[in-house]
Amino acid sequence: MWVLVDLVVTLGMLVIVPTGLRLMDDPGLTAIRRLWPLFAVPGAVCLWLPRGAPAGALAACYAVGTVLLALHAPRRLLRTRSAAPAEIAVMTALAAPSVAALSLVAERLGHRLFGFGTDILALTVPHFHFAGFAAALVAGLVCRAVDRPAARFAALSVPLGTLLVLLGYFLDDWAELVGALVLTAGMWAVALLTWRDVTTRSDDRTTRLLLAVSSAVLVATMLLALSWALGEATGLPHPSLAWMAATHGLGNALGFALCSVLAWRRLEETEAPPGTPHPDHQAHQPPQTRQTRQTQWKTEETPA
Repeated sequence: MWVLVDLVVTLGMLVIVPTGLRLMDDPGLTAIRRLWPLFAVPGAVCLWLPRGAPAGALAACYAVGTVLLALHAPRRLLRTRSAAPAEIAVMTALAAPSVAALSLVAERLGHRLFGFGTDILALTVPHFHFAGFAAALVAGLVCRAVDRPAARFAALSVPLGTLLVLLGYFLDDWAELVGALVLTAGMWAVALLTWRDVTTRSDDRTTRLLLAVSSAVLVATMLLALSWALGEATGLPHPSLAWMAATHGLGNALGFALCSVLAWRRLEETEAPPGTPHPDHQAHQPPQTRQTRQTQWKTEETPA
């Protein structure tokens, strides 16, 4: 199980997070995008070393990058002055990897953190890369692309559900079950809106397939999450952690997160979906076009 968990976390560090950052329409992230490999590569390497000081030091390198990312969330809030659901989801995505990194440093050093043992800490790392970063980011992208109450619900419930699951670690299994219910509701809303509305935005067969797979996978993986949380709270039979890693964890990593970020990247490249200009692309646009799109984006950010 632990080899599989480490492979999933490596995918999150080296692929999901940097690809997701390119989907965030924020010129302030340009530097961290370019520097991300300097943080992510040591983080990925530390996963494959024995617990101890060298692994902890490499994990700390990754933690520095995630803290820089988290610090961008309040700066983004000050810039946009918006508490719109899509913005809340994106800021959650910016902050989530730092929670994963804190757990990673403690786990790689072999220390308990807030009373949690190394096994729980190790499982927290993928959770906050995928349920925290990837799910919140995709919920924000869907909310920005689809003007429906369900999209705003998804963009709010995914961050809220992630937070409630985290609080459940400190409270009890019933609180964690509530968090799982909220998170599942948000993720299923993301799946429905992606299937019904986002897939129709592209004529590219590969993009549509990636979006369809991500939607279908969410239905199954979140059912597994609910069954596990319900079993932990009630004592009813439920999947083991090894089974959850091989099904829920791997499904969310490959079927949902990877397919989603690749599909949204393809959408951005082919049709510039709402959320509009990608900061790395602005420098290559004619001045008049760039100014027009910047004005349009400022208009969209202005709170009602």
